[in-house]
Amino acid sequence: MSNIYLRHLTFCAAFMFLCSCASDEVKEVKSGVLSTLIKNAVIYDGTGGGSYPADVRIEDCFIAQIGVIDAREGETIWNANGLALAPGFIDPHSHHDTKLMAKPAPASALGQGITTIVSGLDGGASTFGEPFVSIEHSMAIFEKNPAALNLAYFAPHDTYREIVMGEDFRRAASDDQLDQMIAMLERDLKSGALGLSTGLEYEPSLYSTTEEVIALAKVAAKFGGKYTSHIRSEDVKVNEAIEEVLTIAREANIPANISHIKLAMYELFGGSSDVLKKLNGARAAGLDITADIYPYDGWKAPMAILMPARDYTDRAAAQYALTSIASPSSVTITDYEGEPSYIGKTLEQLAIEQNVDPVDLLMNLLLRAQKEGIEERVIGRNIGEQDIETFMKWPFTAITTDGGIDDSHPRGQGTFARVLARYVRDKGILSLSEAIRKMTSLPAKNLGISNRGIIKIGFAADLVLFDPDNIQDHATFENSLQYSTGIDAVWVNGELVWNREKATGARPGQIIRRVDGH
Repeated sequence: MSNIYLRHLTFCAAFMFLCSCASDEVKEVKSGVLSTLIKNAVIYDGTGGGSYPADVRIEDCFIAQIGVIDAREGETIWNANGLALAPGFIDPHSHHDTKLMAKPAPASALGQGITTIVSGLDGGASTFGEPFVSIEHSMAIFEKNPAALNLAYFAPHDTYREIVMGEDFRRAASDDQLDQMIAMLERDLKSGALGLSTGLEYEPSLYSTTEEVIALAKVAAKFGGKYTSHIRSEDVKVNEAIEEVLTIAREANIPANISHIKLAMYELFGGSSDVLKKLNGARAAGLDITADIYPYDGWKAPMAILMPARDYTDRAAAQYALTSIASPSSVTITDYEGEPSYIGKTLEQLAIEQNVDPVDLLMNLLLRAQKEGIEERVIGRNIGEQDIETFMKWPFTAITTDGGIDDSHPRGQGTFARVLARYVRDKGILSLSEAIRKMTSLPAKNLGISNRGIIKIGFAADLVLFDPDNIQDHATFENSLQYSTGIDAVWVNGELVWNREKATGARPGQIIRRVDGH
């Protein structure tokens, strides 16, 4: 045994793991088991500190040894050849789960180094094709048919509201309805949900009161959970929306995260420094406020968010939306049920094709969608690059995709590689160590996951080996279905799931539950 191994063995014997392969009992790393040895790597351990050359031994699903290590007879050897070895990337706001049962080893995620995804964001939970029953039910489906990735859940406020209030959701919840939502939340927190998620810019939670959310957030806080929110506005009323997050965090005494932080409105460009001044002030006052971000100038959401009041007959509001929030040339239709010819066209292009004014077109599309129950989504490219960089540099901002498997938005295929290529290597906005911290230990801390996100003896062996000089995203808004390159290998819970541009077929992914004694 190396000296490093001996120094850490006592720690390993006392460590309590979230990783299910060790159950909830004390885990001691033992010699003589099947293992993998990664030789000649440059370690970026996820803490943001300097890199160093070392070997890493994996035993079972844990990191067992770090240092200069001699190979054992029969051990699997992986020569890293001086490439960077980092903790597996944690995607704290993901929709990759929506197609996970059909594509359990998605190249869109593995090809950019993602090893853990989190569901239940924007207040809605994936049901894997079935009506939502509970977080535990969804977890059980995954455990019977696991993926190559780990999966964690937030408890979904929007889903609860939809179940409890049905079509009568355009109002505040009654006391009885709030009690029903609290009961659902408590049930899912007991099953291991990480905390409470809201999507306050979307129906039905758009119509919830701040008091309703505070009441639910207090329940999550009681269980040691977190609060994460797609805030009520990312454009016209963004300042009020941020104040609401701070109020919820303060009143519920809960850590709060702003999902995919952005300023999506032309006249707000350059305002990120003022936002961060407010968030830093909140942190100085004792609030645990964090954020996550994706590295693209465009969002993807229902077209309806362009008109916050949801009055699609209000021509002045539609005119304002296409003048001040997002121009017709910057809004591209990605989904409009029953109209495949609309897909990929901007509002400007479709308006010319139909010989109508873009404002009238926006109103007509929204009125029709509302009347016929049509599912629609658009990409709007109205986020300033300066603000992306400013928010990304904030020490408390993690990297996230907000994307899905084979997504029509490039973030689903390119986010983590794009940060490493564009914002680290090409622009120098972040150092490589800091970028990796924002992809690993920071999201783990923000989510409350205690045994992943750092290369450390006793931690789960979620690892990504990549070439910092050549890692590259290829997905674009024009052609999103192009996977990233430069990821040499990915291990999840100690098993190789990605081997030089190809999934191995292994499916060692686990459910990650919140563990806090409740």
